[in-house]
Amino acid sequence: MREEIRRGGGAVVGGADRDRADGGPAGPEEMIAEARKAFFVMFGFLAVVWLLQLANYADHYALSREYGVVSGDLGALPGILTAPFLHWSWAHIESNSGPLFVFGFLAAYRGVVRFLGLSLLVAVTSGLAVWFLEGGGAETVGASGLIFGYFGYVVVRGLFDRHLIDTLIGLVMAASFAYLLTVAVPGTPGVSWLAHLGGLAGGLAGAWLFRDRRSRSRPAGRPGGAPGAPDAASRAGLPARADHPRADLHKELGDLGLL
Repeated sequence: MREEIRRGGGAVVGGADRDRADGGPAGPEEMIAEARKAFFVMFGFLAVVWLLQLANYADHYALSREYGVVSGDLGALPGILTAPFLHWSWAHIESNSGPLFVFGFLAAYRGVVRFLGLSLLVAVTSGLAVWFLEGGGAETVGASGLIFGYFGYVVVRGLFDRHLIDTLIGLVMAASFAYLLTVAVPGTPGVSWLAHLGGLAGGLAGAWLFRDRRSRSRPAGRPGGAPGAPDAASRAGLPARADHPRADLHKELGDLGLL
């Protein structure tokens, strides 16, 4: 993956995040619908990035020079929000596109509105890290700050939400892409490690700020405690009391049809 490249320097949530009217958590149907929205959001995001690259290339990358982040330049502060959409070369955008889509989708599939808030936070922390700390007046653009932010968010989100599936996804992503952290430290010429580090910090902070604050405990039986057919854990002969230490695990496995 090509990292952030410097020129001249070398919570309101929706969809699956909402409780249903009966007081229970969003079910598999809502999760699938939200994942579908996440796919189209990331597809649209990449389409915009590539269209801007075409215009940027045609204008000899004037957009990157005009709307990038320049350290210490007050007039360049708005570039914090525009720089993630711009790149310096075709190789730069090609190397960023795959990780951006994968990590962006994984960050968005449980709530697109929450994801948009996360994206804004990561863009700000990544851009401010460059604006305050980068030296040499370099013009910094690229989506790598967002990629690192989404990566950090996906890795730890399940721990803050106490969600089994997200925790497993985080472990797999951490094991598979730990090498990304090697470009979040100084040493690679022409690469803004500060943008990466700032984005990663924003993603980790976002996992806590946008965590699921709802109590995950549910009374036995139907959602909301209404009498009726037993839940999935009860049908499987497993403890279903709300205070049982594995009640959350049984509930998640039941929602996924594994009980």
